[in-house]
Amino acid sequence: MKVLANDGISKSGILALEKGGFEVITTKVAQEQVANFVNENNVSVVLVRSATKVRKDIIDACPGLKIIGRGGVGMDNIDVDYAKSKGIHVINTPASSSESVAELVFGHLFSGVRFLHDSNRNMPLEGDTNFDGLKKAYANGIELRGKTLGIVGIGRIGQATAKMALGLGMKVIAADSFIPTVDIKVEFFDGQSITTTIVSQSLESLFKEADFITLHVPAQDGYIIGEKELAIMKDGVGIVNCARGGVIDEVALVKALDSGKVAFAGLDVFESEPKPEMTILMHTKISLTPHIGAATGEAQDRIGTELASQIITLLS
Repeated sequence: MKVLANDGISKSGILALEKGGFEVITTKVAQEQVANFVNENNVSVVLVRSATKVRKDIIDACPGLKIIGRGGVGMDNIDVDYAKSKGIHVINTPASSSESVAELVFGHLFSGVRFLHDSNRNMPLEGDTNFDGLKKAYANGIELRGKTLGIVGIGRIGQATAKMALGLGMKVIAADSFIPTVDIKVEFFDGQSITTTIVSQSLESLFKEADFITLHVPAQDGYIIGEKELAIMKDGVGIVNCARGGVIDEVALVKALDSGKVAFAGLDVFESEPKPEMTILMHTKISLTPHIGAATGEAQDRIGTELASQIITLLS
């Protein structure tokens, strides 16, 4: 049986699938050609990440399709219910990228509180001529330790983020309408651990209390953070979104950054992805990455082998 990994798959995933008797195709097929390619090559399994979309048109056009797999968590680029109604298995890897995304959240947080994103832009331009000026400009950093991190969505990635925050000595609060309480176990290198319980609170109270806010939610119909929500936050709040574009009103965010209401933002995802607005890309108070939350070697290895395991179990 053939597997089309249209957005790529790790070497370990390929090896596991080949060992299970599958032929893996890693040719990148254009979105409009996916259905034709699947049919012409008798592909049984299509694996995607966030780039390729598997909608009703592809599902209807490919009667031989048995599995659609998403390397990662969110499946908003797949018509999941429709695929299942046609007898197609839909799989994903919700646990594989949690730590990688959580570490990127802290990359953006550290960048924001110490101005690394802006310093790294300006040091190559002015470091040799305006060193003292830049030193003064970036001298008012703050520590994360002792501050309150508000986590919107305390699922797997939110919990991984909470563990790192606790390890840094932060206070962690969370809002999640599906998870009322959660035990967070922070494990150390020597086998010791501590466990603490986080009780979910209202979004409004989180917005009012948090020094920093990080979002870990699926795609939404509307904004979770807009003008109204920004207005009730602390002055100088920092906001990070490594979840999905479209959960923050970017126009309202830029206005809040310009006024100083928001001290900085860290964005890995964007409303108009893959062509983010220039006002976002050029803003000196925004730390930017191009949707790379799960893009570590370790996460991709876990994703590839987990997908392979699920496929082999389903089709063997």
